[in-house]
Amino acid sequence: MNSSAAARPALHRLSPGPGDPAAARLLAGWYATGRPADLTDHLRRHGPPPTGDGSLPLVEAVAAAGLTGRGGAGFPTGRKLGAVTARPGRCVVVVNAMESEPPSLKDRFLTAVAPHLALDGAVLAATAVGADTVHVCLPRDRTAQYRQLSTAVDERRSARLDQVRLRLHALPHAYVSSESTSLVRWLNGGPARPQGHPPHVHERGVGRRPTLVHNAETLAHLALIARHGPAWFRQAGTPDEPGTLLVTVSGAVRAPTVLEVALGTPLATVLAQAGGATRPLRAVLLGGFSGTWLRPEQLHTPLSRRGLAPLGAAPGAGVLVALPEASCGLTETAHVLTYLAAHSAGQCGPCRVGLPAVAEDFTALATGRADAALLSRLRRRVGLLPGRGACRHPDGAARLAASALDAFADDVARHLAHGTCPAAGRPPRLSVPPATAPETWR
Repeated sequence: MNSSAAARPALHRLSPGPGDPAAARLLAGWYATGRPADLTDHLRRHGPPPTGDGSLPLVEAVAAAGLTGRGGAGFPTGRKLGAVTARPGRCVVVVNAMESEPPSLKDRFLTAVAPHLALDGAVLAATAVGADTVHVCLPRDRTAQYRQLSTAVDERRSARLDQVRLRLHALPHAYVSSESTSLVRWLNGGPARPQGHPPHVHERGVGRRPTLVHNAETLAHLALIARHGPAWFRQAGTPDEPGTLLVTVSGAVRAPTVLEVALGTPLATVLAQAGGATRPLRAVLLGGFSGTWLRPEQLHTPLSRRGLAPLGAAPGAGVLVALPEASCGLTETAHVLTYLAAHSAGQCGPCRVGLPAVAEDFTALATGRADAALLSRLRRRVGLLPGRGACRHPDGAARLAASALDAFADDVARHLAHGTCPAAGRPPRLSVPPATAPETWR
């Protein structure tokens, strides 16, 4: 890692708080006990998974609740469920617990402290869509997470809790390996690289069967909706975007942590729940490496897709990284873009040519090696990335780069006129993995 250890919260150091326990749903047991929940703890708090004889079928209940995906795209969960159930034949469910966004810890934290909520949701979703198998996908370099979930699956098997088969899989860990088509492609015996559409995975996925792919956090919310109903779910959040979401807060804050907050909470409030900034801020990275840089004066904005849309931003993977004023945002962004270029699948022009060129230009700008045409060339190249790839990887990189040119406009002018700024030589604040291509896709 080429960053300060303080820039990213260590999973084993996370403790209950300092967030708002009253807002906790997924993390309610963690706030109450401060320890991970085994199956006995889980059943004592939540009871057994519902049998499906409630007032609303699960697909309708999830749609009425307004749950959207918590993996980054924010697609309506009820529509995903409905699309799979509408297909003929036996379906398959895939739990996406890859969490390949480097600043994010939320899914690892959730599966460490409340694994049975995510597994309940997966089993309930499988029952609702008529699936007989649930595939849980994890990165193979996170052995502790695999061991924790394997223990949880064994507990459920011993208790004869589930009517569907749960299978764990350890996949190669690359940034784009968490994309839904990457998971399906790997489960079908291929490389964990994105695959262009069509067909969509809900039409033909694992074993050529209709496949439902959901993020671990999304399925944990689904498990609570099945128990408590859509009206309960809508008691938190906003009318347009109900519920809570998990957010990883790191960087220049007093208590880096994973928080559960209601959608619509102002970004400044989320930072305050992590103890507040340790020093004046230069910017905040929202959503992860495919996200958006925001200036301090924009932190009154609600954490919701609707609230952030005017800024060209979205909650993304639920990441907030506070960048202190003494940092160089251009240097930080150049490191991230170089990593994203190295971790592309290399299957299309934007990833093979466009993204490396953008990373190279941004590095030249950050290190004081810009030529007179660099800025116009960089803006043109960034504009050519979105909408042209086999997946959304180049779109996310373009969003990050464009937001950096806006949020750090003063730094851009200074670097062009005078070379590097004093902050450019300081250690990076963002925790960026090495910019080396994955050793294997299989």
